[in-house]
Amino acid sequence: MPIKQSWGSRIFDSLNITLLLAFALITVIPFIYVIAGSFATQKELLMRGFILFPTEFSLDAYKYIFSTQTLVRSLSVTVYITVVGTLINIFFTCLMAYPLARKDMDFRKPILMLIVFTMLFSGGMIPTFLVVKELGMIDTYWSLLIPGAISAFNLIIIRNFFQQLPDGLEESAKIDGCNDLGIFLRIVLPLSMPAIATFSLFYAVGHWNTFFNAVLYINDNTKWPIQVLLRQIVILASGGIGDSNAMESDYVTPPDQAVKMAVIVVSTLPILLVYPFLQKHFAKGVLLGSVKG
Repeated sequence: MPIKQSWGSRIFDSLNITLLLAFALITVIPFIYVIAGSFATQKELLMRGFILFPTEFSLDAYKYIFSTQTLVRSLSVTVYITVVGTLINIFFTCLMAYPLARKDMDFRKPILMLIVFTMLFSGGMIPTFLVVKELGMIDTYWSLLIPGAISAFNLIIIRNFFQQLPDGLEESAKIDGCNDLGIFLRIVLPLSMPAIATFSLFYAVGHWNTFFNAVLYINDNTKWPIQVLLRQIVILASGGIGDSNAMESDYVTPPDQAVKMAVIVVSTLPILLVYPFLQKHFAKGVLLGSVKG
């Protein structure tokens, strides 16, 4: 028999639903506006300003941004940085987190204290730039991959996740003749896929949105990721994608605002398509590694 709700409870639920719907609309409307604006004509954008559904669909913005290899090249650079960078992040993070999760490791606590110290203090932008320069990584993709290879926060969470695995699994593997590397590859990693999938997406989103480091370390415009190219579009009010060296097109009259919105759609869509496949791992992956300290 269903429990009858009081009037106060119904009013409270109604207010909650109303507020949640309002917040949802506030979140979704900007996306709808950008998508609609990318398909609108330049005339309609100038006349109406705020558009949620264009009266006349136009593909001029997408024709313009795909009329040269600039956008495709920047997307390929971003995909490369995201894939390779995420693999490097997960490899080094897990490789360092597993020994720190072992209770028999010497100097485990001092090393953890040093890792936590890096979460509070860092060398700063200029010393980091000088280190990257002295290592010869300026104008190379390594400058975007190596300096942030390990996130201290993610390392601690994954280390806590490894600590929660039963000790009996490792002991039984050692009885069967498996060494430490075999235990890590054959037992620990397969059991840690929820956490690995979760933090892989965290790392991937960070690499996909790479902007500031690329501005500091990448001077060659042919190596710009998509976010730096998007910055050029936003800065220049004339509607060209970057400067004359960054974008050359035979398209005569590009729609200024529509081009900006179309590039935002193209740069955001890939990561949005990946997110739903890994969303189910979020709660399990993060919570399992955040309970035990």
